Amino acid sequence: MAINKSGGFFISKTDSDTERFGEGKPPEGGIDNSPLWKVYKLHFIAFIILLISIFIGVREIKITDNVSFLLLPITYSIVLGMIIYLSKHFKWVGDEEAKIAEGIMAILLGVIISKLAISSGESIYMIFNVGPALILQLFGDTITIIALPIALLLGFRREAIGMTSSICRDPNVAIIIDKYGVKSAEARGVLFIYILGPIIGTLYMSFLASLCVSLLPMHPYAYAMASGVGSASMNAAGLVPLVNLYPAMATQLEAFAGCSNILSSAFGIYMFIFLALPITEKLYSWLSPVLCKSHAIEFNDGTIQDEDDAVNPFGLKMDNIRKIVAVFLVFSVIVAIGNVFSVHAPFADSLIGMLIIVAITFIGLCIGEVIPFHIPSIIIICLIGMFFAIPGVPTADFVTHYASQVDLTTICAAFLAYVGIALGKDWKKFKKIGWRGILITLIVITGTYLGSAIIAHLILLLSGSI
Repeated sequence: MAINKSGGFFISKTDSDTERFGEGKPPEGGIDNSPLWKVYKLHFIAFIILLISIFIGVREIKITDNVSFLLLPITYSIVLGMIIYLSKHFKWVGDEEAKIAEGIMAILLGVIISKLAISSGESIYMIFNVGPALILQLFGDTITIIALPIALLLGFRREAIGMTSSICRDPNVAIIIDKYGVKSAEARGVLFIYILGPIIGTLYMSFLASLCVSLLPMHPYAYAMASGVGSASMNAAGLVPLVNLYPAMATQLEAFAGCSNILSSAFGIYMFIFLALPITEKLYSWLSPVLCKSHAIEFNDGTIQDEDDAVNPFGLKMDNIRKIVAVFLVFSVIVAIGNVFSVHAPFADSLIGMLIIVAITFIGLCIGEVIPFHIPSIIIICLIGMFFAIPGVPTADFVTHYASQVDLTTICAAFLAYVGIALGKDWKKFKKIGWRGILITLIVITGTYLGSAIIAHLILLLSGSI
C-alpha cells in the first residue's frame, strides 16, 4: 500500500474514500497503459450496477415498531461491485479493471464534493447562522478514544494508539508514520483502520445514520454535520439516509454535511495533533498496566502490506487531460440516465446538471495542479462550487437549478460501483485483519459520528438555531 504523506492527487490501493487531491504528483503510469476497451467495460459494468441498485430501491428494515434502518442503492452498489470482482463467473472484471477503478475513484470523489459545495453556496447564509455548531462539533472527532480500552482487552498493544486516536484517514496515517515510523506498532494499528474504513465504513455509516435517526431524537442538521468525518464516501453514506428521510430539507442537509466534511479535512488534523493523539497516549499509559493482562496478538508486516502494493500503475494522471475529461463525460451520462429512473428527472436537465458539477470539479483539479503553492484541490473545488451558487452571484440561479435536478444518491451509487470493484481486490487483506479489527473500526466510526452529532445538537439548541 502506497502512502502519500503530501495527500496528492492519486489514490493508492485499499483507499476508496480519501480525498487525495492537490499536493504532490501521481505515480508513474496511468490508464493509458491499459487497453481502452478495458476502461469501457468497467464503465458498462458500473452502469449496470447502478441500474440494478436503483431498481431495488430503498428498503426499510424494521427492528422494532419504532426502530429501523434503511437499505439504500449505495449499499447495493458497493456490495455488487465487490461480488462481481470476486466472482469467477464475471470475466470482464479482473485485477486490471480493479486498478483502473482505483484511479477513476480519485477524481470522482471530486464530483461528490462539487455537488455538496453547490448546496453549501445555495445555503450560505443559513450556514453562517449555525457556524459555532459546525466548528465545535469537530471535537466529536476525539471520541474515537472510547475504543482504546476495548482494543487493549482484545489483545492489541501499542497498535491501539494508532487505531483509536482518530478515524484513520490520510492525514492521520501520515502523522502516525512520521511520529512513530512506518514499521512501528502504532503505524500498523492506524493502517488496520485505514484499510477497513473503505471496506466496511461506507456501509456502516449508512446503517448507523438511519438507525440513529430512529433511536435518538436529535435534529437532522446535527446528523448532517456529524457525517463530515473527513472522508467523502463516508460523508455521503451518512448523508444519503437523511436525505431520503427528510427530502424537503435535502439542500440544507447537503450544505451542512459538505461544510462539515471540509472543516474536518482542513482543521481536524490540528485537533488530532494537539488533542486526540496526546490524550490517547496518556490514556494508554494509564490503562495498559491494568488492561493488558491477556495474551497479546502477534502480527507480521505481511498482514498489512504485500510486495505488489508499492505502486498503483493504473492511477489517473492529471497530465492526461483527455482521459480525465472522458471519465467525467461518461460518468455524467451514467448518472444522468440513472437519475431518470431514480427521481424521474428529465434526462436533458440531469445531464446539464452533471456537466456543471463535473466542470467545477475539473476546474478545481486543474487549478490545484498549476498554482505554485500547495492547496489541496478538495478545498479549491469546494470554494468554486460554493461561489457559483451563492445567491446574488450571476451564475447562482442557473447552477443551482440544474445541479438540484441531480440526486445525490444516484451520484453516490454510481461512484460506489467503482469503489466496490476496486475494493474487491483487497478482500484478502480484509480477511487477514479479522473480527477484532472490524469491531474496533465500528466503535471508532460510531464514536466520532455520535460524538459530533451530540455536540452539534447541543450547540444548535443553545444558540436557538433549532
